[in-house]
Amino acid sequence: MSVMVSVFDASRSRTSEKYTAYPPDVLPMFVAEMDSMLAEPVRDALVAAVTAGDTGYVGHGRALPEAFTDFAGDRWGWKVDPDLVRTTTDVSVAAVEVLRRVIEPGDQVVIMPPVYPPFWEYVSEAGGSVTEVPLIAPDGPADPFDTTAGWRMDLDGVRRAFADGARTVLLCNPHNPLGLVHDRASLVALAQLAAEWDAVVVSDEIHAPLVHADATFTPFLDSCPEAAALGVALTSASKAWNLAGTKCALMVGASDRARGWFDGLPGEVVERTGILGYTASVAAFREGGPWLASLLAELAANRRILAEELGTALPGAVHRQPQASYLSWIDLGALPWGDDPAAVLVDDAKVALASGPAFGRQGRGFARLNFGCSAETLHEGLSRLHSAYAARSV
Repeated sequence: MSVMVSVFDASRSRTSEKYTAYPPDVLPMFVAEMDSMLAEPVRDALVAAVTAGDTGYVGHGRALPEAFTDFAGDRWGWKVDPDLVRTTTDVSVAAVEVLRRVIEPGDQVVIMPPVYPPFWEYVSEAGGSVTEVPLIAPDGPADPFDTTAGWRMDLDGVRRAFADGARTVLLCNPHNPLGLVHDRASLVALAQLAAEWDAVVVSDEIHAPLVHADATFTPFLDSCPEAAALGVALTSASKAWNLAGTKCALMVGASDRARGWFDGLPGEVVERTGILGYTASVAAFREGGPWLASLLAELAANRRILAEELGTALPGAVHRQPQASYLSWIDLGALPWGDDPAAVLVDDAKVALASGPAFGRQGRGFARLNFGCSAETLHEGLSRLHSAYAARSV
């Protein structure tokens, strides 16, 4: 049984941003939310909690740290200490609050665009200033079936940023919007470079459970001893099990230094964790594996559809299959839609994509497409995009 539902069915019953931000005739393929049903164990856990009236403030148990510890060990061979796991509302709050612990006002924080747009906001909200060290773009023509010849970190650029005074890196791994899974060698090199300059790496790993079968995810903290000593990982069940609205995320450390940062967090950071999000996350990490496997199979099939059909739908579009998640970063610069194709296509094609320039100036001419949907929805989106291209090409 498919875990995806028709976007048209979902839009009739759901009230989240994905289904209400645009008029009903616009196909929503922008925000990182899937057209999926809940995993049965997650649904059952939420129903049981609501039935029991268990909707108060979150408690202080160890169920979620221990569930994540077991999940990380089984999936990635990562030995997490549950005593070094804290919870909060979401990864956005986790990023801001951890940054507040590790930087001083005005400190430079390295980010690597094109990257998830709120990264700039996280840094400014925490009191820092952004230093951009863009990823190095791939050379040569794109092979849509090649998931390896992609973008990579500019480690020389990071070194220059450290030399100029930066002491923190906000890493995205897997990297949104590219679906890039940083390899172990790159993570080790980053960690060793950070150790040389006594810097901190805060790694957003929210898409990690969604890594595809032809890539290998390495948790930053597990990449080498230096990473464990100087890093913090941020993650959640929210992307993989479609739980963003339930509000629960994890902050993970691997050192006494991280324990000190966590102990310095205001109590409210943890207290604001949603109890339903906590309940759902425990069920997801404990019992959601079979559902996640089915989801990944459907996403892999959709990823293949894009690789096979995007070039026909949009001649001149440049696309590489992402190594992780359900987000495709598409270069539409050769097509007649300007620097921000998404702004044009919402009217021309009645398809809502995420704006490329929002991910940094490297996103000019790009758009991000969410293929976390049924195959029928994906084909409909490609058909609409093709019609818009054909109309512009006449």
